[in-house]
Amino acid sequence: MRQILWFRRDLRVEDSAILSNAKDEVLPIFIFDRNILDKLPKDDKRVTFIYQNVLKLKENLQNLGLNLLVFYGEPKEIFIKLKKYGFDEILTSIDFDSFSKKRDDEISKIIPLKRYIDSFILTPSDILKVDKTPYKVFTAFYNSLEYIHNSTKIEEFKSNLKLKKVDFDYSFIPTLENLGFIKQKLPEFLNQSPDELIEKFSNKIQNYQENRDYFYLDAGSNLSVHLRFGLISPRSLFNKIKSLDASKKEIDFYIKELFWREFYNYILYHFPNSEFENLNGIKVNWNENEDDFIKWCNGNTGVPIVDAAMKNLNKTGLMHNRLRMVVSSYLTKNLLIDWRKGEKYFALKLLDYEASSNIGSWQWAASTGVDAVPYFRVFNPYLQSKKFDKEAIFIKSILKELENISPKVIYTENGVQEDIFLNYPRQMVGISYSRNRAILEFKKANNDRKNYK
Repeated sequence: MRQILWFRRDLRVEDSAILSNAKDEVLPIFIFDRNILDKLPKDDKRVTFIYQNVLKLKENLQNLGLNLLVFYGEPKEIFIKLKKYGFDEILTSIDFDSFSKKRDDEISKIIPLKRYIDSFILTPSDILKVDKTPYKVFTAFYNSLEYIHNSTKIEEFKSNLKLKKVDFDYSFIPTLENLGFIKQKLPEFLNQSPDELIEKFSNKIQNYQENRDYFYLDAGSNLSVHLRFGLISPRSLFNKIKSLDASKKEIDFYIKELFWREFYNYILYHFPNSEFENLNGIKVNWNENEDDFIKWCNGNTGVPIVDAAMKNLNKTGLMHNRLRMVVSSYLTKNLLIDWRKGEKYFALKLLDYEASSNIGSWQWAASTGVDAVPYFRVFNPYLQSKKFDKEAIFIKSILKELENISPKVIYTENGVQEDIFLNYPRQMVGISYSRNRAILEFKKANNDRKNYK
């Protein structure tokens, strides 16, 4: 048996499905896929992060007596060349977005492909309601999994230590410059291992439920990027969090957040069209004004919290979860712009971008998906920023022109625009007016759907 072990977003040797299921002679590979990289800006921080961790993966595999062959090109062409070496099959992890499925179907016609659930805990096809249909409400979905999230440990994969390395020239490693990218300075937490971050989080988890919404605090685990690219598996993360010296209430709250990620992957699996369509089937009369969208992207909306969040995203690739809800509500409700445009923009910018979670979260915010926020609930960005950052610490750290402005002014609609010494962008649309407009539009869309049925 000769197998190719195709590492993708599972850049680890611990709890690895493909290292556990591999047999006999193996060729571990990683492909810097031109189909993906050619669409990214040359200063994309994610590529620097992935590149560094591919090198670490190579070193870790060498410690197991294996190695990692690194390619740069199109997977189809690479596997056509590898086919002549007599490989029986390819082992890899699975994703359910359209790009991944199309790519894997194409490769499976060249060399047989075995795919494993490795970036998530659950196999979506295994979880169904009594009537054999998929869950659409998170609470019911989560409650059905009580036997998992109430357990103290999930079994992890054990690597096959009897594997033999296929004789190959493993010496070639393209540089970042070869890939067409410029090395980026990464946020400090990305230079830390998952275990180091979990150790830091162990001192914060006791107050996680209370503090997680305060976006000026560093209250989270900072593990989403590591989880996204598989430096730690969700099983390992589950087990490590469960073992922390903290109250059951706080641990369970964090674990529940982990299962929201599972839920969105589950929804994408069962409803693949949700990647491209409003899952609830409503037809919204979206605002097509491209200038409005560009102002949102660049953080020039005239609403300080939205502007600060977007400018920080553009600079760092990071956005707190509460801020994601605020800016997505503003785009889809106050500006009435299609959630798919926001989803694509986040895909380009977020360091922890993950298709299933991003699509699910945007459909939630736009009131078009499963278990979504009711269409008549529209976040007021001024109240949100006042509630979760009373002193405007985050806004002032990003929007330096507001450094000496009182929080009361910042949290008053049009407050900063009325300061004659500030040249702050005009507010694009009134909050009350745009809220009422959105409610009427979504009410009409929902009624039209009911009447059509």
